[in-house]
Amino acid sequence: MDVFRAAERVSAIFRRKVRSLVNFLVTLYLRRFLILEMAKRDVASNHVGSFLGFFWTFINPLILICVLWVVFSVGFKVAPAQGVAFAVWLTAGMAIWTMFVEVLNGSTGVIVSHSYLVKKVVFPLNILPVVKLISALATHLAFVLILIVFIIIDGLPFSLYWFQSLYYLGAMAVLVLGLSWLTASLNVFVKDTGQIVTVLMQIGFWATPVFWDIEIMPENLQFLFRSNPMFYIVQGYRDSFLYSVPFWHHWELTLYFWGVTALVAVTGALVFQRLKPHFADVV
Repeated sequence: MDVFRAAERVSAIFRRKVRSLVNFLVTLYLRRFLILEMAKRDVASNHVGSFLGFFWTFINPLILICVLWVVFSVGFKVAPAQGVAFAVWLTAGMAIWTMFVEVLNGSTGVIVSHSYLVKKVVFPLNILPVVKLISALATHLAFVLILIVFIIIDGLPFSLYWFQSLYYLGAMAVLVLGLSWLTASLNVFVKDTGQIVTVLMQIGFWATPVFWDIEIMPENLQFLFRSNPMFYIVQGYRDSFLYSVPFWHHWELTLYFWGVTALVAVTGALVFQRLKPHFADVV
């Protein structure tokens, strides 16, 4: 009888969690027009009072790529990576990594920076990280256009696999939203969360093969770097734009990535829902 009652309690808790998660996702869909409108305002606010305005969206990533190219290709004379010019190879990885960092860093403090919305009971706070994700697409598009220009200059052919990058972009979105809901909710109560995320992103930049090739590592250590979910995304962008490798070619890594990402996304959403009622007491 005790076992039966325990099973009943576990089943009831599971149903509540599933219901909470479904309501969380339904809110995102119902508020999709509000998300788009807020994303437009977020992009516009980044260029208010700027003479060059939206052109900075292209200038900033181009300067970043040029600086890294000069340092590593000209200064350290890094050889082409896997038969592709280093600048092109680097841009393919930087395009998606930069968006990941921009969304996560921007989302971590998004509840505190929008404290005036916290006390509005009807406002769905869980859409704020999604707004950051949508607004970051502008910079990401600039990176992709620069990448395509570099590919053309390097003489690489057009490939339909370029469109496969949309799959990896969607995969990154699920991962970063899960992390963003988690860090955004924790940052309300632990003010050091933002600094911790910044430090982890610096470590992650070096732990993820963004501008170094994983093949330089001993084989017995490569699995450690492949266990980083962002390795799957960064390598996926290179596979799509440079090497024409289908995502199902690495099916074991694909299964691993989605297992970890699903866990992160569900955990982030549930933690956000659990802590949300207490936001107004702290901010």
